[in-house]
Amino acid sequence: MNRVFKNILSRIMVIAVCTIFLGLNKTTAQTLNSKKMSKKILFVVTSHDKLGETGESTGYYLGEVTHPWAVLSDAGYEIDFVSPKGGNPPYYGANADDPINQKFLADKKYQAKIQNTLKPSEINPSDYAAILYAGGHGTMWDFADNDELAVIAQKIYENNGIVSAVCHGPAGLVNIKLSNGKYLVDGKKINAFTNEEEIAVKLENVVPFSLETKLIERGAKFEKSGLWQPHVTVDQRVVTGQNPQSAHGVGEATLKELKKLK
Repeated sequence: MNRVFKNILSRIMVIAVCTIFLGLNKTTAQTLNSKKMSKKILFVVTSHDKLGETGESTGYYLGEVTHPWAVLSDAGYEIDFVSPKGGNPPYYGANADDPINQKFLADKKYQAKIQNTLKPSEINPSDYAAILYAGGHGTMWDFADNDELAVIAQKIYENNGIVSAVCHGPAGLVNIKLSNGKYLVDGKKINAFTNEEEIAVKLENVVPFSLETKLIERGAKFEKSGLWQPHVTVDQRVVTGQNPQSAHGVGEATLKELKKLK
């Protein structure tokens, strides 16, 4: 009986040790996964609401926020919003037939966030694994010359993070300089709203500068497709998309780059 009892006790101890070991491994995996996902993503939206001297309104383009948001939030990332002035930013392009737009507009948590955007001074770059500049014509007036936003993006990038932008969002990239003094876009393949697309919407003489031309002046290797064709470019942790049709692809490409980070 003693031998039988000892055998049973030995088996129980083995099972207990294995259970504890598996539990610790599971906990460790969850902890590592939690650490990997702990950093957030910062979306930048414009505060500018006037389309030059046209008398028309502008802002950020809704779909260029909602489609990357859907991809990245569904993947488990928390998203914060910042704008040059903070507060409730203007937007347009609320296509009622777009279910992703409707999902975002119905999300109470993210509506509270987007309607109360942070100011650049309230941002700690080390909290973020990526920064994404959403487009909309308003960006052409308040992204390029915002030094605070440029420094935030520089720090995120130099901390091995991702810099993404879609459509007119790359206006935020034109004056970002790295610690070595070079422009972020210098020597990189970059994509954005093209000169041809600006002419097609008859705003080439309204916007304060040509986005495509300015990026090329900064040393970008500009890539583009035809009018309104989806086009996403990825080069050295910089993700850029050409137009609203590219917004979902920018979200997917950003997620793919995030998965490469250690």
